[in-house]
Amino acid sequence: MTHTAGPTSTITDLGLALRRGEITAVHLAENALRGIHDHNASLNAFTLVDETGAYEAARRADEELAAGLDRGPLHGIPVAVKDLIDIAGTLTTCGSATSFGSVAERDADVVTRLRDRGAVIVGKTTLHEFAYGATGDRSLHGPSRNPHDPGRISGGSSGGSAVAVAAGMVPLSLGTDTAGSVRVPAALCGIVGFKPAYDAISSAGVYDLAPTLDHVGLFTGSVEGALLGYQALTDRPMAPLPGDSRPVTVGWIRAGDIATCDPRVEELARDLVIRAGFAPGPVHGFPGWDRDQTLFEVFSTLQGREAYEVHQHHLERDRELIDPEVLARLEKGGNVSEASYQAAGRAREELGAIVAELLRTYDVLALPTVPIVAAPLGDRSVRVGRVDLEVRSALLSLTSPWNMPGVPAISIPAGRCDGLPVGVQLVAAAGNEHLLFCAARALEAAAPR
Repeated sequence: MTHTAGPTSTITDLGLALRRGEITAVHLAENALRGIHDHNASLNAFTLVDETGAYEAARRADEELAAGLDRGPLHGIPVAVKDLIDIAGTLTTCGSATSFGSVAERDADVVTRLRDRGAVIVGKTTLHEFAYGATGDRSLHGPSRNPHDPGRISGGSSGGSAVAVAAGMVPLSLGTDTAGSVRVPAALCGIVGFKPAYDAISSAGVYDLAPTLDHVGLFTGSVEGALLGYQALTDRPMAPLPGDSRPVTVGWIRAGDIATCDPRVEELARDLVIRAGFAPGPVHGFPGWDRDQTLFEVFSTLQGREAYEVHQHHLERDRELIDPEVLARLEKGGNVSEASYQAAGRAREELGAIVAELLRTYDVLALPTVPIVAAPLGDRSVRVGRVDLEVRSALLSLTSPWNMPGVPAISIPAGRCDGLPVGVQLVAAAGNEHLLFCAARALEAAAPR
């Protein structure tokens, strides 16, 4: 069974209808809860649904609007939150049978900000255990499933948050992105996923995976929604989007210079950049990167060591409760020496300098988000041409490089391959988010419907 409803109304459209009195926040909450009731059993997007809290927040949002208090674009909008983000009075499970989070005493900063902006939080979403996986199918709560084909992965680790938006349950959801955990499921589920610059959105009250690589990000059905959500959740000012008098320059990074990529996926992504009116300049990988290690190997050294340190006490206390695949990944991180971690840190600094130079040459860099389409649930290898790829490393190969320098990146739907969504990824320098969103809007306008 394929769920094709998808995100039908943008945050902007819903906000206008609210303020015109055509709908109410309670009506939006009812629709969200009905969608969850209808589809969650088959898609497994949510681990927790807070019907009582959602209706209370929605009624309050309606009362405030009626009294002339407008908290901004998210006022009255239903939102879902990944289940490693604390919501006061609820359990933060991180998708793990260890259930180490216990009941949160206070809201995470990002939840506080959502409430302050009038958003209606309807529940918490499924994630790959500890957020340590790109497939989204290893969780205490079971796999989150792709709305375009429930027999396939949603991507991870923020799979439930992507599914909730892609299936039309909510117009906005929050996730986290350490290696691609927002952009990967966004691409595989056919929606917009935005990873802001490092620390642009507060991570206080969000459970760590690899603290120097973790980013809080968001999913929406449109670029405009991602922009509005980002502006509501950060204190960082953003320059106005440029008009036609300031054309955005785009550099195209050939995916094959980084990792094996299905040529059909790359063609779809590049064609969209050209259809949007850009003349992308060629960028061959990361000029000047001459280390023996691949970018993903350097990234994995950093992530593995940090994840092991974060979860070491669970390895000592709850080993038998951890999914074997996740457990093996954590144990591998325990074998990373301090010398190897420090060397990877130096390589990360070199990469940061290369990326900074590229982003002085071009306003925005473009490449496919993910080199493959969504794999069948449980599959751990996929064939591209004559090459067999390990699914997790393939999924993260084109997204993880950008977590090391912490630059903002966004995934936009670019069409379909074999009937499944494909994404194009745009990257910009921190401080140039206005250029990133300008280019993303152009691509969205040119994308096939």
